[in-house]
Amino acid sequence: MSNRQNDGKDDPLAPDSVGWVVPQKMALAAPDNPFMLEIGTAMKHIAVEYETYGELSPARDNAILVVHALSGDAHAAGWDKTAVEKTLSGRFKAKKEGYSPSRAYRQKKPGWWDSMIGPGKPIDTGRFFVICSNVLGSCYGTTGPADLDPDTGKPYGLAFPVVTVGDWVRLQALLLDKLGIGRLYAVVGGSLGGQQALEWALAYPDRVEKAIVLAASARLSTQGVAFNAVGRYSIMNDLNFRNGDYYDGSPPQHGLAAARMLAHITYLSDEGMDRKFGRRLQNKERPDFNFNIEFAVESYLNHQGSAFVERFDANSYLYITRAMDFYDAAERWGGGDLASACSRIQSELLVASFSSDWLYPPADCRQLALAYARHGRGVDYVEVPSPYGHDAFLVETERVERLLAGFLKHA
Repeated sequence: MSNRQNDGKDDPLAPDSVGWVVPQKMALAAPDNPFMLEIGTAMKHIAVEYETYGELSPARDNAILVVHALSGDAHAAGWDKTAVEKTLSGRFKAKKEGYSPSRAYRQKKPGWWDSMIGPGKPIDTGRFFVICSNVLGSCYGTTGPADLDPDTGKPYGLAFPVVTVGDWVRLQALLLDKLGIGRLYAVVGGSLGGQQALEWALAYPDRVEKAIVLAASARLSTQGVAFNAVGRYSIMNDLNFRNGDYYDGSPPQHGLAAARMLAHITYLSDEGMDRKFGRRLQNKERPDFNFNIEFAVESYLNHQGSAFVERFDANSYLYITRAMDFYDAAERWGGGDLASACSRIQSELLVASFSSDWLYPPADCRQLALAYARHGRGVDYVEVPSPYGHDAFLVETERVERLLAGFLKHA
């Protein structure tokens, strides 16, 4: 699709990489200027971590906001210079020195959407100024339950207030205000990020020119809510959970690992799992007939769970999945009627679903596109054939590249 020589995954100096990046932080709430959450709680202390790539045009009309999914962060592209420096210097230990679980993880790979963001890539940093911020309640730099509550001197834990997708979007809007960006050329996200992109188009119709919703619909399916409930149950019934106050001891790693393993199944598909693993045994020709890992798919899920507990906070998982459950665009903006809600949208809209995604099924994504089209406005809807399930929006790189590049190329 382009003349790229390298996808940037193994070389921060590649011509199509944004290179070394340094995360930034901004205080967006203070005791004399609190941020009001939708549940009615006034947060007096909020710091937001974010990254930017490219240059803001003199007219400030080339900004694209990239919004992340459940376990994502502000590090969307390039290589985190601070993660490498802190690891090499041996200082990557104490929270007081800027620790977040993502720092060590970031030294091993580029940003989570590096394939899409950079010079000559679909979100071309030679043309666009790109912003990605971490959501409230996360454990990746923005204030969350693992952070110290200045009023108590202890981690918030479950004293942290419940947050919503609407809160995240309003906080992102406040960040853009502080950066002097009044209008976005585009907002783009997949999965839970796609729901934030949709909320942007609904909540700030006059601030969004283009909205790109990938592998997401107006609300999570009932089955998706059910899977999230089981994941939270696993965490909260881990013996180390201690009602969320586990920061001075062992975290509920078994519960979090189980939650991640369960969730990961929803990100895949039966066809994709069969192609990748089948019924293949793990490093053996015959089963041992015990309860240890026997199948390759078991080993894969075990690895996903073990790796996740090294980089994510269990309380953050509770808060973010709850925000995912609560989001319902039709209820928020249309009294339960999606077409009525979509009448608010003024931006060009791209909705992309993936054929084997059963977390946000194509039928639900198509319903969103049709609800918008009922108002006589143009909407691009694409169902991408893929065996990779929900994760296809990250895995089907070439197809997503073409979608983004085509939708963003027209001024």
